[in-house]
This record gives sequence, structure tokens and C-alpha cells, in this order.
Amino acid sequence: MEVIIGIDLGTTNSEVAVIRSGSPVVLTDDGDPILPSVVGLDPQGKLLVGRAARNQYVLAPERTIRSIKRKMGQDVTVELGKEKYRPQEISAIILRALKQRAERALGHEVKKAVITVPAFFNEGQREATREAGELAGLEVVRIINEPTAAILTYDPNPPEMERLLVYDLGGGTFDVSIAMVESGVVEILSSHGDTHLGGDDFDQRLLDLVCDRFQTEHGIDLRESIRARSRLLAAVEDAKKRLSSEPVASITEEFIAEKKGEPLHLSIEVMREEYESLIEPLLAKTLKCVDDALTDANLQAQQIDKVVLVGGATRTPLVHHMLSTRLGRPVHCEIEPDLAVAMGAAVQGGLISGVEVGTVLVDITPHTLGIEVLDYSDGFPAPHGFSPIIERNTPLPVSKTEIYSTSRDGQIVASIRVFQGEEDDTRLNSLVGEFQIQGLAPVPYPNQILVKLDLDLNGILKVTATERATGLAKHVVIENMMERFRKRERVGALDRINELFADSDDDSFSPTKPGALSIEASFDSQKEENSDDAELRETIETARSLIAKSETLAASAAGEDAAEMRGLVQDLQAAISRNSIDDIRRVSAALEDIVYYLSDV
Repeated sequence: MEVIIGIDLGTTNSEVAVIRSGSPVVLTDDGDPILPSVVGLDPQGKLLVGRAARNQYVLAPERTIRSIKRKMGQDVTVELGKEKYRPQEISAIILRALKQRAERALGHEVKKAVITVPAFFNEGQREATREAGELAGLEVVRIINEPTAAILTYDPNPPEMERLLVYDLGGGTFDVSIAMVESGVVEILSSHGDTHLGGDDFDQRLLDLVCDRFQTEHGIDLRESIRARSRLLAAVEDAKKRLSSEPVASITEEFIAEKKGEPLHLSIEVMREEYESLIEPLLAKTLKCVDDALTDANLQAQQIDKVVLVGGATRTPLVHHMLSTRLGRPVHCEIEPDLAVAMGAAVQGGLISGVEVGTVLVDITPHTLGIEVLDYSDGFPAPHGFSPIIERNTPLPVSKTEIYSTSRDGQIVASIRVFQGEEDDTRLNSLVGEFQIQGLAPVPYPNQILVKLDLDLNGILKVTATERATGLAKHVVIENMMERFRKRERVGALDRINELFADSDDDSFSPTKPGALSIEASFDSQKEENSDDAELRETIETARSLIAKSETLAASAAGEDAAEMRGLVQDLQAAISRNSIDDIRRVSAALEDIVYYLSDV
């Protein structure tokens, strides 16, 4: 039976676990189960991952990357040495280190993993996590929500039905999920959260307090020095941890700055009450999410049977007090908050591989998914209407279909733009992906089109648009931000990652170890290029048809509308000349809005 490891890829710390003798066990390195989610290069350019990289951050922040999880799914790069890396590449380095930790502990190669993500991660962030796993040499068999994973570590077979509220406050993200557990079935009822709220924000507020005091006394802002700031950040992190069990913490850093040639030292005491007053507004935000989750689950606070704490930031005594007061229940943290998520991921891996662990999981989608439609407001066309298809908190897997129609006679092309969010205007929601169905029958309005969304247990979305009259269909898998991260780029990323690991002293880090990479490092590049070329040609052809129609409309449009259309046509022609498929789609969408408006005025 093949082992499937469970990984908690955290903002500040990560862990890997596996099922042994029917129970989840977190794997350690020299007795330490925690791998800090930090990557760096030493002065000789040798790769550092984990504790060594975190220790270096104090003295060499310019050669160290931390909290990369907050950038997952974004089209950005970070610098490490002389190279620029995407967030998923840095995350892949952390994941490969965890993979190798597991291989050392188990004594054999590991190929598959379940990886957890915050419940409120969107499709782009989830797909970026999957990409990171592939770059690390892992087949990601399942992506599950962190609060959901934590639930799996608690008793799945209570004597009678229980409702659990999981409060997951980690280093960079916050989630709350409500679940019903009965007879080995865990059903998620609702989820809420904030992907930019966590212990890192607590550290920042404490750092600002210390820097403000120092500036008042000495007239120097330590935040303006990268090295001083990194030293202080490590110091306030340590102070924050001590304030969880002590009423006061001292923060002392010698030779932190210099004034008129004289060294300056920092020595400050922070009371727990001071620290708690700093973070109370942030914790109030989490309680609002708790209330929203209860509302979505149609439950009152007194109907919750157990409150489970997950994530290192939940050690703060104020968290316990605020939750107990709001919910009228004691909080549970019997399972180490830092380790519960990895253990739950291992349980899910065991379930998939056929290990008897006695739990069935029913997860949900935390966001509403739908498409952009032409709507009307006060009699005027509104091209940014949002039509929900899969409502948030729907159990997974789910497949739903809705009927739409063309907007005018003879329309032969329809743009399908998929969004997630809760607003009626798509401009306030997040674009997941888009495509076009071409060659529609040139029939009078309305020509009906079926749009089907399939969302699987991994949160991977498949979209199908079908012309009802003819059966003409187009099927796509929405890859969102990852559309820019194609196989050729992955191979380049693998080369960079392999080069970093190649210089490691640990033989188990060798990227040339047989079977160490499950991602295809060789493939038919010509076939891939042909596929890309076909997609580009199709997009350009559609864009040129749009240009022709726009130029016809512009001839009879009012001055402002005509000028805007001609400007967008020029931008679109420039994008076509660059063969930039992303720019072509972006400008086409803007131009289509005006075309729809003028066509119906």
C-alpha cells in the first residue's frame, strides 16, 4: 500500500505527517516537528531551508524569503540571489524539504501527498499550491482546507452527533469552519476567513510599538534599516510567544543603531495587557467571521458542542477569553495547535490510500462561483452582472448547470467569464478564468447556451459551455493565474530549484535521485507549442472579428464612445502584434463591454 503523506504548508511554519498503526504521526528532524517556512542562500550561495534560513534572516534579510504563502496565486516574483522566483517555486523548495524529511524518516521514496490550504484560498491560490507540489516532485492527490483537516484529528465517532467550530489562526491566515460530526462522517456546514490576517500581523503591531518608543527616545526609526528591522522582528516574535505564558516580556537588542558615532541599545518591557490592546482590533475581525459562519450554518452559538483551536497564534490567552465569552463554551486545544492540520492531512491521505482510519469527509466550497452576464439596471445595459451557479458552502463534489442566452441576433461567439465572490457586480469579485465558444448558429436572439460548472474535492473547476440547439460545446479546466505557468516555465523552474538543491550536503536532497521528481521533466515541446499556437490563433481571430465590429460601431457612435472604442482597438491591435494572449483577452473584454452597450442602446 503506497504511503500518502500529509503536509501543512504554513505561512510561518510547515509540517509533514503520515499514518502509522492507524494514527497520524508528525515526522521530525532531530526531534523537531516544525520546519520554518523560510528559504535563503548563505554567503557562498548554498541553499538554506527552515531553521537555518530563519536564523540567517536576522543578519541577511536580503538573502532570505519568508511568508511566501501570502503571495501564492499572485503573478509576482521574488528575488533570491541572482534569480527571480515565483511564489510557487519558493513554496516548492519548502515542500521538497518536507518530502525529503519524510523519505529519511520512512526509509523509502515518497511520491504522493495531501496538502492543506486556508479555507478561503481562491482557485488561483489553490492551483498555485498544486503547482508547488508538482515542482517539489509530489503528486498532489488532494487539496483540503486547513480547518477541515484539523477536524479529522479529533474523534470522528462521538457517542452522538456533535457540531464543532474550528478556529484556525496561523501565522498569515485565519479560517473558521463549522462542521457536523456523526458516525464517522464529517460534514462542513460553513466556512469564513481572511487570507491576510494572522500572527505576522500581531508581530507587526508589536514591532511598531517598540520602534515608536525607540524613535521617541532617540529620534531614529529602526524600521528604515532592513537589518535592524529583521533583528527586531525576531525579537518581537520571541516576546509574543513569552507573553502567552508570562505577564511581561523584555525585548533587548544591543548595538541596534548608532547616533553621532555612539552605539545605541534597545531595552524595552512590554506588558501582556499592552500587547493584547494592540491585537484586540484584529481579533475582533475574527469574531465577525465566527458570527458570519454561524449565520451561514443557520446555528446559534449555544448549538456548538465543541470549539477547537488550531494554529500557533491561538496560544494567545486573549483568543481563549474572547472565544469562550462569545460562544459560551470552553475551547479545546488538546492536540498541539501547530501540528493538528498536518495530522489531519495525513488522515485524509490514509483514507485515500485505503488505511482504516474510520472517517468520511464532506467538504464545501467557501466562495460562490458564477459567470458574468449582460444585465439591465434602470433600463440601461449593465455588462458586469454576476450570475451565481454554485453557491458558497455547497458540499463537494458538486456539478451545476444554468441556462443563458446570446444577447443579440446572429451572435456567433460567446465569452464565458467565470468569477468567484458574493457581489452582484463582477468588478467586485475575483476573475477565475475565461474562454470563448465560437461558431454558434447565426440564429435570432435568444440562442440558449448551457453553462455547467464541475467542482471536485480538490477545488479544481471544470467549465463546459454547450449550445443547446446544436450541441456545440467547449470544455476547459480553469487554471486561473496558473495559465501563465505552462509546462515550459515549469521545466525552467525545476532547473532553478534543482540547481539550488544540488549543492546541499545532504544526499537525500539530490534532485537526481531516481524517481525524485514525479513532474514530467521531458515532454513533446513541439506538441505543447502547437497547442499554445492554436489557442493564440483562435484568440487573435476572435479579437480581429471584434475589431471589425467595433470599427463599424465607432463610425456611428457618439464622440466619447467612439474615442474610447478607437483607443481600445489600438491597444488590442498592439497586443495582437506582440502575440500577448493575456493582453488580447484583457483588452477584448473591455472592448466587448462597450460593444454590448452600443449594440443595445
